[in-house]
Amino acid sequence: MTEAFGLSDVGCVRSNNEDSYRIERELGLYLLADGMGGANAGERASELAVEAVAAVFRFTPDRDAQALVKAVETANEQVRELAKNDPQLEGMGTTLVAALDNGEELLIASVGDSRAYLWDGNSVRAITQDQSWVNEVGRPLGLDEASLKTHPLRNVLTMAIGASPNVVVNHYSIPWTPGSLALLSSDGLHGVVRTDKFEEILRSKESLEEKCRRFIQAARDAGAPDNVTAVLLRREY
Repeated sequence: MTEAFGLSDVGCVRSNNEDSYRIERELGLYLLADGMGGANAGERASELAVEAVAAVFRFTPDRDAQALVKAVETANEQVRELAKNDPQLEGMGTTLVAALDNGEELLIASVGDSRAYLWDGNSVRAITQDQSWVNEVGRPLGLDEASLKTHPLRNVLTMAIGASPNVVVNHYSIPWTPGSLALLSSDGLHGVVRTDKFEEILRSKESLEEKCRRFIQAARDAGAPDNVTAVLLRREY
């Protein structure tokens, strides 16, 4: 059994929240998306993406990595189709990170720079790799972290749901052992809160709800220039 809780906050600067998340316990499915686009396009993109993935799993018995990747590809097609048919939504897109509880494993799929982290009782580590200019170009070029934090291309994504018909979906499989915690995070959280703070919150004996509230507050304490969303999963003993 997996316990889960999610929380989203508009942050300290933005006037609207373009993040969306979904907890589908009966499906063993947990989703987070961070939308982008003018007007309300980012909100539409993120909402559609999480709903599209959930809808696929409502009608398929498959519980493997291939099914998860296919569901994310379906979300990409639906976001592109909606944008094509509504000029006001042109250019909209969203990141997406999805976790599928497969019993002994947690299957992860991601597009963009929303992340999944794992706390195994000893340390916290990032599971996903950002599809971003910083990660795929800047770091391989040897730019130091201080330069990357101020680089004019630091916020550029190399992949997003809705951006291309040929979406590249990164996917991962991690052991899902009793007591483990997984965190799904939008960049409004991990972009401003340090890893040692992540570990402090995850290590605490608090409920998942309280941990989520502490994550949101930590981001707000750091200025929260973007929307902030955290979804926590815990494999019960």
